[in-house]
Amino acid sequence: MANSGIQLLGFFLSLIGIVGLIIGTILPQWKMSAYIGDNIITAVAMYQGLWMSCAFQSTGQLQCKIYDSILQLDSSLQATRALMIVGIIVSIAGLGVACMGMKCTTCGGSDRLRKARIAMTGGIILLVGGLWLPCLSRFEFGAAIFIAWGGSLLDVLGGAMLAASCPRKKQVSKYPAIGSSRSGPPSSTKEYV
Repeated sequence: MANSGIQLLGFFLSLIGIVGLIIGTILPQWKMSAYIGDNIITAVAMYQGLWMSCAFQSTGQLQCKIYDSILQLDSSLQATRALMIVGIIVSIAGLGVACMGMKCTTCGGSDRLRKARIAMTGGIILLVGGLWLPCLSRFEFGAAIFIAWGGSLLDVLGGAMLAASCPRKKQVSKYPAIGSSRSGPPSSTKEYV
């Protein structure tokens, strides 16, 4: 069976990955653009996130406005919102399933093979949850996208470690062992041809 240390490492990588996905979803720095006027005083950085848009002025003032309606948003932003939320929910579900199948927990019974298969199933769910991350390539990337990408990568790595924890079937030889072919006392009568 798999080493419980690998399962724990996969679990904690996935947990950190889910935290990264949540932080990346909340932060407003998904799309970035900057406007610099005639002098440095009028420099403004515009950030657009999944939930709000913000303007950061060179004087240090930050103004954010939460989106009023989902219907106002363009379709790529709506799809990104949906994919991030689905990815987070699937990843949390996968982490719960993997937690039940890990060697260091007592849920799921004492059958080691069943627990390993549950951990593998949780790892596969985490892999799927980490792959829901969308890619916005039409804009300059903000910090939130890199955080979400890092969280997704950790989620996929942790899921892969948990998915690899399922034991392989023992290979059974087609032929009996050498010593077990004779099942009785040696015969004294020899047959010659």
